[in-house]
Amino acid sequence: MRGARVSHARAIDIPARVLRQWRQVTRTSLFAFVSDLCANRQVTGGGTGGLAGKSDLDGEAPAPDMTVAAEVSLAVAAKASGENFPVALRVLPRAWRAHLTALYGFARLVDDIGDEPLPGLPADASPDTVRATRLRLLDDLNADVARIYEGGQPGLEAIRALGKTVGECGIPRQPLDDLIQANRQDQLVTRYQTYDDLEKYCELSANPVGQVVLYIMGAATPERLRLSDNICTALQLVEHWQDVAEDLRNDRVYLPQEDLKRFEVTEASLAEPTAGPNVRKLMTFESHRASALLAEGAPLVGTLKGAARLAISGYVAGGRAALTAITAAGYDVLRQTPKPGKATTLINMVSCYVRGR
Repeated sequence: MRGARVSHARAIDIPARVLRQWRQVTRTSLFAFVSDLCANRQVTGGGTGGLAGKSDLDGEAPAPDMTVAAEVSLAVAAKASGENFPVALRVLPRAWRAHLTALYGFARLVDDIGDEPLPGLPADASPDTVRATRLRLLDDLNADVARIYEGGQPGLEAIRALGKTVGECGIPRQPLDDLIQANRQDQLVTRYQTYDDLEKYCELSANPVGQVVLYIMGAATPERLRLSDNICTALQLVEHWQDVAEDLRNDRVYLPQEDLKRFEVTEASLAEPTAGPNVRKLMTFESHRASALLAEGAPLVGTLKGAARLAISGYVAGGRAALTAITAAGYDVLRQTPKPGKATTLINMVSCYVRGR
């Protein structure tokens, strides 16, 4: 919830919606959830422009790498243009929506640098060149985030917007650094030997989003952060279990190698058009593990009230609905991506909100 106080951040002027549909269950799970339930709702703010843009540092033109990052950041805003913005749930206070907008822009920028085609790179660039470029851009982005905390002026407008949220909500630096580090790791690691290794990755890639959301809501206590981490790790696992086939096509296997061996599943088995008995047993095991972790974190809902309670109920409901979809598919995650229905998600959200877990 595959988790860092100055002045009010302002929402961007263009409406938008989630582009990656349900796949971003973790880093943008709240946004995806809201977009699914509120497909026709839009929100605009009094901002002065998009989340991204080219800017000068100390009167000088940005370095080439920062220019590329700025172009990626502009693309994030441009792709969002004309779409229903995912944080448009109107029950959330206006200030929260603005801060969530800034967080969304940052998270998408980090993800796009790590995953999307990069401006200026030739189509025939070698994998090593692409990887090195992404790592360098992530280092530059990390340095821009550092300026927030060091009293400097970030070069990217998206990071400036994030800086306002950092200042007003008292967000620590570590979660932001962790999100960037997760994308560095994505460039270097495509297999995880043990479940513990995968959990450590989730600590970087998923848990920081939930932590920042709690700071935005003014609800970040040690116990709530602990519960949030359980929810976020569970949501990241659920995302991976939904996307086994897609990830394998991208040469990524998030299922722990120790579990593949235990259930006698090979990568060739995961490449089949439908899941065989061993794969189904493996996915049953992994789904139950994620469900148990989600249940451990769900009491976070009962510690909250009002809009915060509703929003976090959405996180939990999204995870439960996705797990229900996997179960309904007979744990065959290879034939097609199991997707939760809106009605199932809404029922889970109402139940979670009322029960407080």
